[in-house]
Amino acid sequence: MDEAGVSQICLAAWHRPGQTLFSNAAVAEYTRAYPTRIVGLASVDLQGDPVAAVRELEHYVRVEGFKGLRVVPWLWNLPPTDAHYWPLYVKCVELDVPFCTQVGHTGPLCPSEVGRPIPYVDEVALKFPDLKIVCGHVGYPWTAEMVAVAWKHANVYIDTSAWSPRYYPPELTTFASTTGRAKVMFGTNFPQLGWKACVDGVYRHHGGRGTLKEEVLADFMGGNARRVFKLPDVASTEEKKTTTTSTTQSRL
Repeated sequence: MDEAGVSQICLAAWHRPGQTLFSNAAVAEYTRAYPTRIVGLASVDLQGDPVAAVRELEHYVRVEGFKGLRVVPWLWNLPPTDAHYWPLYVKCVELDVPFCTQVGHTGPLCPSEVGRPIPYVDEVALKFPDLKIVCGHVGYPWTAEMVAVAWKHANVYIDTSAWSPRYYPPELTTFASTTGRAKVMFGTNFPQLGWKACVDGVYRHHGGRGTLKEEVLADFMGGNARRVFKLPDVASTEEKKTTTTSTTQSRL
């Protein structure tokens, strides 16, 4: 992280049907070890006991200081409008933490339909206007839809996890540099993409006289994530020179 100039990351747990890939408890080990630099995002068994799922989310937010919930719809083949999510949305609103999800097609050979921004994210944002929704992976091939939904709803955001800066869609960078300046966050999906390669790629392909001006980069590379996730102040407890916040929602 230091070599890449990354001061903070969001580290997400992973559940899929019948299996915990990376547990909330494992994430908590990292957040306890590096409380201002590694921030936890909880995951739950979406098709299990809904009361237990809500209680688990509440525990990891209230007790362990996690800053959000992440559920990947294609793992469950359930769109974000499905009733399995609703108790979790209510709890996220109550706890004032974001719900993080994935939009766009799937890399694995699973149905991509559940990743469409319209109608799914659009309808959730209408039903839960106080729920902060962070949509990862930019929404390709429906990036224009994703931008439209983020522009329409005050509570919807986009992060660039799993996308190399070289290939950021032009409609995304235009949005980030204009009406969506407060809506788009840098992400990597580490270890799929390396922190340093992504940070360097942003400045190489979009900095300077590129598509993202200096003041926009400040928001994109950390300011927006710190605000939306209410991240702890690194400088207040640790002597760090780095200020970039990676909103990668993945495993160390």
